[in-house]
Amino acid sequence: MGFYHFWHLAFGAAALVTTLTIFGLTVNSLVRRKLKLSLFLLGVYVVLHIVLAFRVSPGDIVDEQLISIERLAFAAGLINLVVIAFLNPLRDDRVPDRYPAILQDFIVFGLLLLVATFVFHDKLLTTSAVSAVVIGFALQDTLGNAFAGLAIQSERPFHVGHWIRVGDFEGRVAEVTWRATKLRTKSGNFVIVPNNIVSKEAITNYSEPSASVRVEVEVGASYLASPGAVKSAIGEALANSSRVLKTPAADVVLASFDSSAITYRVRFWIEDYERDEAARDEVRTNIYYAFARHGIEIPWPIQVQYEREWVDPDVGERTNERGRLLAGVHLFAGLDEETLADIAAATTSRTYGNGEPIVRQGEPGDSMFIIGSGRGAVVLEPDRREIATLEPGGYFGEMSVLTGDPRTATVLARGDTLVFEINADLFRRLGAKHPGALEQIGIAAAARRIELDKVRAATVGQAVVDVPATFMDRMRRFLRL
Repeated sequence: MGFYHFWHLAFGAAALVTTLTIFGLTVNSLVRRKLKLSLFLLGVYVVLHIVLAFRVSPGDIVDEQLISIERLAFAAGLINLVVIAFLNPLRDDRVPDRYPAILQDFIVFGLLLLVATFVFHDKLLTTSAVSAVVIGFALQDTLGNAFAGLAIQSERPFHVGHWIRVGDFEGRVAEVTWRATKLRTKSGNFVIVPNNIVSKEAITNYSEPSASVRVEVEVGASYLASPGAVKSAIGEALANSSRVLKTPAADVVLASFDSSAITYRVRFWIEDYERDEAARDEVRTNIYYAFARHGIEIPWPIQVQYEREWVDPDVGERTNERGRLLAGVHLFAGLDEETLADIAAATTSRTYGNGEPIVRQGEPGDSMFIIGSGRGAVVLEPDRREIATLEPGGYFGEMSVLTGDPRTATVLARGDTLVFEINADLFRRLGAKHPGALEQIGIAAAARRIELDKVRAATVGQAVVDVPATFMDRMRRFLRL
C-alpha cells in the first residue's frame, strides 16, 4: 500500500471513528438516526479503498467505477456527518425550529450535488435528456411531494406539535417528511397526508398565533323565557365552567328563531384545542342545570306533540295588583280605590329588554309609563348623559299624556323591564267621570315638572318652567275638557 492510499485510508478511518464517537455521545434520536447513513457510507469507503489498494490489475473500467463510488460515498458520508453534527443539539433530544429534518436533508443533498459536479466531475451524475425525462415522469408524484414538503418547511404555516386542520383532516402535527405530513388525531390514530395535498388545501392552525382558541355551542330555549333571562342563566353556567377562560370574555348571541325554540350561540375561549370536546361537554352540562334552576325550558323537538293546560291569569287579581302599584305612585296619591281600579283596568303592559329605549327624546307621545319591574335610566340626548334611575313604582311621560308635549328625555330599560302604559284617552274619560281626580293629578304633575326643570337647568344649563296655572290650562285644552 502506497503513501497516497495510506493517508486516504487513515482520513476515512478517522471520519468513521468521529462518527462513532458522536453516535455514542449524543442523546438526540434524530442525530443517531441520521448518523447511521454516515457510518454506512464511510464504512463502504474504507472497504472499497482497501480493495483498490491491494488490487492485482489496476487501471481497468471496473476500477474507475469503484473509484467513483468510493469518492461519492466518502463525500456523502462526510457531508452528512458535518451537517447533522453542526445543525442539531447533541445533548438535547429535539429538532431545531430553524432547521427541520427535511431542510437538513435538502442541505446534505445540495452540498453533495455541488461537490460531485464541480470537484469530482463524476460521470455517475451525467444523464441523457431522455433519461431525465423518463425519471421525471416516473417520479413526478414523489418529487412533487418532496418540493411541497420543502415549501411547507420554508413558509412554516405550522410546527410539530401544533393542532391543525387540512381539508377534512384534523390532528396534532407529529412529523413532516419529504413525502407526507403525519397528523395524530384525537382518537390516537395517524393520518398521513401527502405534502402536495397539504400545499393545495387551506390550513387552519389552532395553535397560532396563540394556544387559546374560541369554540361554540348552541342551545335552544323556550319562547316563554325572555332573552335577558336566558343569557343571564348561560352566563352563570359559563362562570361555573373551569375550562372556560375568563379572558378573552365569553359572549352569548341570539342566533335564530326556530320552529320550536329560540336558538342561542354560546362563544367562549379555552386554553388548548385538544380539550375542546371536554369543554363543550362541561358547558352544555352547566347550561342544563342553570336552566333547570331558573325554570327555563329546553323545548322538545317540533316533531313531538305534547299538550298542557293553559291557566289564564285571573283578570280581577291582576287589576288589583296594578291598583296597588298605582296607589304607591306619587302622581295618583290620594285617589279613591274606585278611580285607581278604573285606571288599572285600562293600563297596557309592555316588556323591554336591556338597553332598549322605552321612549325617545323629542318624539311625540300621548301616553305615560309606570315601572312594574326592572329599572329605567333617564338620559339626555345627544350624549346620552344619565340624570336619573327609575325603580319599580317610578313613572315618566306624564307631560306627554296630559299636554301632548314631545318627550323631554330618553328612557332606557335596564335589564328586563316591565312597564304599564296609560294613554291620553283614559285621562279624557277620567276627566269626564272624575274631574276632581284629574285636577289632583294635574297639580301633582305640575309640581313634579317644576322639580324636573330645576334638575335639567342644573344639568344642561337651560330649562322652560311652567307655572301651575298655565300648565292646567294647557292640560284642559289638550284633553278637550
